[in-house]
Amino acid sequence: MSSLITNERYLAFSLGAEEYAIPLLSVREVIAVPDITPVPQSPVHFLGIMNLRGQVISVIDLRTKFGIKPNKTDETSVIILDMGDHSLGAIVDSVNSVLSPTAEELSEPPDLEGNKNASAITKVFRREKSLVLILDILKTLSKEDKAAVLRSHAKAA
Repeated sequence: MSSLITNERYLAFSLGAEEYAIPLLSVREVIAVPDITPVPQSPVHFLGIMNLRGQVISVIDLRTKFGIKPNKTDETSVIILDMGDHSLGAIVDSVNSVLSPTAEELSEPPDLEGNKNASAITKVFRREKSLVLILDILKTLSKEDKAAVLRSHAKAA
């Protein structure tokens, strides 16, 4: 019997030495890092806002958010995420591939009690000799982050 194929596809990306992925359906596009306008009194990982074809988009640095030292290279990218009524840009070290794991390759995340970002890990993809953490980006955002996004959109409106 063949492996059960999930219809879910994920965009894999690197933050430091680790690989993460997010549901492909939440990704609008991937772009090079543009000019970003800082927004005062924002969390340190909230870099500010950018203009994408006339639309103002808040930008966070997922590396800083997760406590990973940012390393700007030619591969550093912004993943533009569709968050319903607005978009969010997430800076990552590199975008790697699109994954289509089978149901057997996905497992529930371990219990990481005390880790504030643990609830954002929805699944773990076992790939060859490595693990890919599948994230729900919305769950990585704190109330402070969401407030900063709303403030930046209010200022731009």
